[in-house]
Amino acid sequence: MAERYDVVVIGAGPAGLAAAVAAARQGARVALIDAQPHPGGQVWRRDVGHVAPLPARRLLAEVRAQPGVTWMTQSQVVAAEHDAMLVEDPRRADWVAYGALILATGARELLLPFPGWTLPGVTGAGGLQALAKQGWPLRGQRVVVAGSGPLLLAAAATARRHGAHVLGIHEQAARSTMIRFAVGLWRWPAKVFQATALRTRLAGVRYQCASVVVAAHGDDRLREIELDGPGVRRRVACDYLAIGYGLVPDVRLAQMLGCRIGPEGAHARVLVDAEQRTSIANVYAAGEACGIGGLDCALVEGTIAGRVATGATVGLDGLMCRRQHARAFAAHLREHFVLDARIRALADADTLVCRCEDVPLRALEGLRDGRSVKLATRCGMGACQGRICGSALAEMGLPAPGGQRPPLFPVRLATLGDTGLPTC
Repeated sequence: MAERYDVVVIGAGPAGLAAAVAAARQGARVALIDAQPHPGGQVWRRDVGHVAPLPARRLLAEVRAQPGVTWMTQSQVVAAEHDAMLVEDPRRADWVAYGALILATGARELLLPFPGWTLPGVTGAGGLQALAKQGWPLRGQRVVVAGSGPLLLAAAATARRHGAHVLGIHEQAARSTMIRFAVGLWRWPAKVFQATALRTRLAGVRYQCASVVVAAHGDDRLREIELDGPGVRRRVACDYLAIGYGLVPDVRLAQMLGCRIGPEGAHARVLVDAEQRTSIANVYAAGEACGIGGLDCALVEGTIAGRVATGATVGLDGLMCRRQHARAFAAHLREHFVLDARIRALADADTLVCRCEDVPLRALEGLRDGRSVKLATRCGMGACQGRICGSALAEMGLPAPGGQRPPLFPVRLATLGDTGLPTC
């Protein structure tokens, strides 16, 4: 028989933690499910060498103080039925039933292919953060951070904090665009403070605008990168390249459940109403899954979802004003960090676009849709199940392998046998 909870929250990042606290404060019995061994998501990922930020410590303490919250770490959703889902952990798989479900599945990093991007030593900007926090040896290593968006500053600060020699930060947006972005920040003074604090921690590191990594070179690993702009092309020797072009909402579970999905640029987001309800009864969504918005959006939307999921719909006006303010900042980001068209055209015919299955760009010539891609190639059929190549191809305006069906992740055969899903 399935264990039943009033509210089940998927994802223990800021949105999920806020949702769990809000629901538990209303007396709900809450299950908090996350694939990682420690809570915090990517933004508050546990750092083996440093303490978590104060806001993270406070929220984690609040969650742990709630007797009605059950933690389910290293757990992933395998399959879902009406009001229940099969959850697998390292030891077993069990059905978990719920009165309300909150999706706080977050986002994944957008990586775009270019010659040499599969060399060891080339990572995502957020990927390097995760490696550093988990103890990857960066002390004394030469690191270049490139791509677009505020994550570059955070990634560079994390790398330097862990002893790396950060050679530079290369933002693809033009300097004039960055000036307009900075001028508009007066509406969000806390963001000005955060940016100033990061730049202080990165004193002496050059921040170069209109600069794009066009290729990575090496043998058994990365040796140097090739930079284009502004006005010159040059090579820089380095040990690591951390490159990312923003984030993409993780909507896979929402799609599997049948929630209505809408556009987020070239990608997708979960559509919700003013109280974070999805198109499926008793299913809510909060944070990056509803559109990339950052930490402030995640916290306030998680709180709204947690309260509404328990029926506490009175007194939400203040939270909704905070959400509007946070989402306005997200719109400000999107307006000023638009990707240059040349970034989408860096891959040549021999560049791998599906790194799991070694599918080069030339293999997609003449294919018109995602179904054709899967019929003609193995693109999207590797370990990541299209999470990397699907997002990249969509951003590049090319047909991408799509469609979500369970299981979303590799699972044990014994677990698969409990789902009623086909095994071949």
